[in-house]
Amino acid sequence: MIEQHYEPESAAQTADRCFVISGCSGGGKSTLLAALAREGFTVFEEPGRQIVKEQQFIGGNALPWSDARMFVELAASRAMYQRIRGGRAAGHLFFDRGVIDALSFLEYLNLPVPAHLEMAARRLRYADVVFMTPPWMEIFATDAERRHGFEQAVAQYAVLRRSYQRLGYLPLEIPKGPLAERVRFVVEQLRRDEG
Repeated sequence: MIEQHYEPESAAQTADRCFVISGCSGGGKSTLLAALAREGFTVFEEPGRQIVKEQQFIGGNALPWSDARMFVELAASRAMYQRIRGGRAAGHLFFDRGVIDALSFLEYLNLPVPAHLEMAARRLRYADVVFMTPPWMEIFATDAERRHGFEQAVAQYAVLRRSYQRLGYLPLEIPKGPLAERVRFVVEQLRRDEG
């Protein structure tokens, strides 16, 4: 991408094609997004996990369990970049979390949300419907990037839903079930929105 074509103000024109898949951590978002990619959709990976991997690689401290504020700034910046860059792609796009997920983490921690992050969430909008993976204990697992337990994940999910609703989105929970059914649910919702 040529830098002169990086235009944050143009993102509003593509919001209706940009869908967030958010929800409970460990709820199957990444698996669902990989399946949507195999169906030919453009997908963007979760900024938070990218930041954690990078920080661990370089010995950095911008981690959710070390410096939550810096982690959120980096994750929000990455999500903004993905959203702006994604606007140039054709067709429906799927984002593994978005700008609101980053600021919602601060809300979960009862930390103030900086005005610039609130502004980013309001100006870099996605489609009104946000797909949410619900808490799913049977598939939840911790790993190097996800250190928190299931109870914390459920608590974060509740705050996340409220954050999306507060900013004018409609959270739509993806039913638990086989992967093919979850993909079908998302694709059918896209067709409904187009119709």
